[in-house]
Amino acid sequence: MSEAVPLSAPDITHAEIDAVVEVMKSDRLSIGPHTEAFEAAVAERAGRKFGIAVNSGTSGLHLCVKSLGIGEGDEVITTPFSFISTTNCILFERARPVFVDIDPETYNMDPAAIEAAITPKTKAILPVEVFGNMAHFDEYERIARKHNLLMIEDSCEALGGVLSGRPAGNFGDCGTFAFYPNKQITTGEGGMIVTDNEEMRDLCVSMRNQGRATEAWLSHARLGYNYRMSEITAVLGEVQMQRLDEILQKRRRAAEMYNDALSDIEEIHLSPMAERENASWFVYVIRLADNFTQADRDAIIEKLRAAGIGCNNYFVPIHHQPYIMEMLGTKAGDFPITERIAARTIALPFFANLTQEHVARVKTELINALPSGG
Repeated sequence: MSEAVPLSAPDITHAEIDAVVEVMKSDRLSIGPHTEAFEAAVAERAGRKFGIAVNSGTSGLHLCVKSLGIGEGDEVITTPFSFISTTNCILFERARPVFVDIDPETYNMDPAAIEAAITPKTKAILPVEVFGNMAHFDEYERIARKHNLLMIEDSCEALGGVLSGRPAGNFGDCGTFAFYPNKQITTGEGGMIVTDNEEMRDLCVSMRNQGRATEAWLSHARLGYNYRMSEITAVLGEVQMQRLDEILQKRRRAAEMYNDALSDIEEIHLSPMAERENASWFVYVIRLADNFTQADRDAIIEKLRAAGIGCNNYFVPIHHQPYIMEMLGTKAGDFPITERIAARTIALPFFANLTQEHVARVKTELINALPSGG
């Protein structure tokens, strides 16, 4: 068998390795200048005044919810087609996620469905740039302003993307990025909140550091968490940010190679993306035509994996997760567009250094895995 093609791979150079080694030789491994530099770089890219580094995108979303005063009795409108953190961060504070169905063309929340779901208990909208696609985010912001709602932008999959001249992280009250190894840039584990709200910044800085509000190490002003980012992690992110444009260009090229190679396969839909020339691709997800079943999709994934092609389904609908069904009373059939799309998605190998040879091999094995054999 040919060498396996992984589902994802980080783009790490000697510059990142050397920077991490230098920090490890120092006497400052946490709460230091590299964290501040990384925060400044991400905030600038998002067009925001402040960045707050944390240990994951999930932690960032949680602090956004908490610092904005969202809590028990509040409703937050969000998507069922996302990673679970989007819902968990709301549940952490005993607020209620209210799901709305998605636009089948973009996989992001349907703006009209958001308007229809607003009630007197609605306090916020929490939309997600699914797979890096920023479609509708200007509309979401208009809806939030029209109804005097808070808006948290889950931009964990969209760092560096641009919609109508505005960067990811720039919509609503705040945004959150994530830096897991499959993301556009990585810190191994890590996240970043961006906002223009100084009071929110101060609250998040305190809460990520066990609720401290001063330099006094054993003085705690409020309930807090250990959500800090280490200097080792931060310097990796700092150097990755210096290479962000290079990495994004590589990922755009990888996506276009797929678009060109797969466009003649009638059984699939290509990965959607707004403003491709400015896009920040997180993953490349094809969708099987509607005549395929979920069982067909799962069989194709197994065949691809057996052939050495890394792949996965993206996503399992959140409202189908057992504990969500128990907590919120959701059930199959609640969001038919989400369910139809989720049953047919396949994430293909996608990373900055994907080659034409990789893409050709993926295409060959995908055609072989289709029930028709191509």
